[in-house]
Amino acid sequence: MILVSGGAGFIGSNFVLDWIAAGGGPVLNLDKLTYAGNLENLRSLQGDARHVFVQGDIGDQKLVGELLARHQPRAVVNFAAESHVDRSIHAPGTFIETNVVGTFRLLEEVRAYWSGLEGAAKQDFRFLHVSTDEVYGSLSAADPAFTEQNKYEPNSPYSASKAASDHLVRAYHHTYGLPVLTTNCSNNYGPYHFPEKLIPLMIVNALAGKPLPVYGDGQQIRDWLYVGDHCSAIRRVLQAGRVGEVYNVGGWNEKPNIEIVQTICGLLDQLQPRADGASYAGQITYVKDRPGHDRRYAIDARKIERELGWKPQETFDTGIRKTVQWYLAHGDWVQRVQSGAYREWIATQYAQAA
Repeated sequence: MILVSGGAGFIGSNFVLDWIAAGGGPVLNLDKLTYAGNLENLRSLQGDARHVFVQGDIGDQKLVGELLARHQPRAVVNFAAESHVDRSIHAPGTFIETNVVGTFRLLEEVRAYWSGLEGAAKQDFRFLHVSTDEVYGSLSAADPAFTEQNKYEPNSPYSASKAASDHLVRAYHHTYGLPVLTTNCSNNYGPYHFPEKLIPLMIVNALAGKPLPVYGDGQQIRDWLYVGDHCSAIRRVLQAGRVGEVYNVGGWNEKPNIEIVQTICGLLDQLQPRADGASYAGQITYVKDRPGHDRRYAIDARKIERELGWKPQETFDTGIRKTVQWYLAHGDWVQRVQSGAYREWIATQYAQAA
């Protein structure tokens, strides 16, 4: 068994589904079920003995300690995090509590558990911490992509909190010998993505006939990674990654935000045309840029390819088509996650036109 924290969120739930489908063994899934955690993502595993779900917080040391002692996992994969930059600007305290304090408390319990293991169980145990490329800061158009040697220069409360958690994971390896692995990924997209992030928000708003809000001039560049590829990378790092190492995981797909939005509009024009025959691109609306908006992220994923033989299988064209098709086929899922709190957040965040 492995313990997955944050396994009801976007990337976490995709990983749990992927892990079980690939025959990886049983999963103990610990998730607090905040607004972005959704058990509907895991509906296909209902009644499956290979998936044990526990609602709880990684910061609850008593609970985590009890779960580790009872289930004796061979690895912990930590997805649990507050992850939305915009929310971190409005409410940074939550990000510090979950991403920094929560990771610290999780590490403390994992260290105590690991210290009590013996022989092969201790030798083979791993703690894999899932992080983000945003810890490296922002790039200019001419800068080379982020490698694992880039210094940390976080620019938002979210990325600062993730940087702090990365440093804690590193410190627990160097100070206590805890066998850790860290992955820093680029922007993920795919099924079960909560519709506050760019790609699902554009799909959902387009279909609802609402404006498609694009920050500033829309020229912020991100590297896009299909979530299924990210899951396979994590499996590979857990299987063969060198203890104490960091692996950057990217999709080799750098694109400006406005191009992403235009691509989604083009796909929807093909797959579900508007009743009036007009293009969804007519719904694009530019809104005031968010504070401190990083201009460009780009991941150099050559280390994980060189050392572990991993590279993404999806191009952006294939991945975004799969993603749009998934949202078209799962309108019921979208409706259920769009609670009153979600609608209030979107109204507040995108209220000011440029």
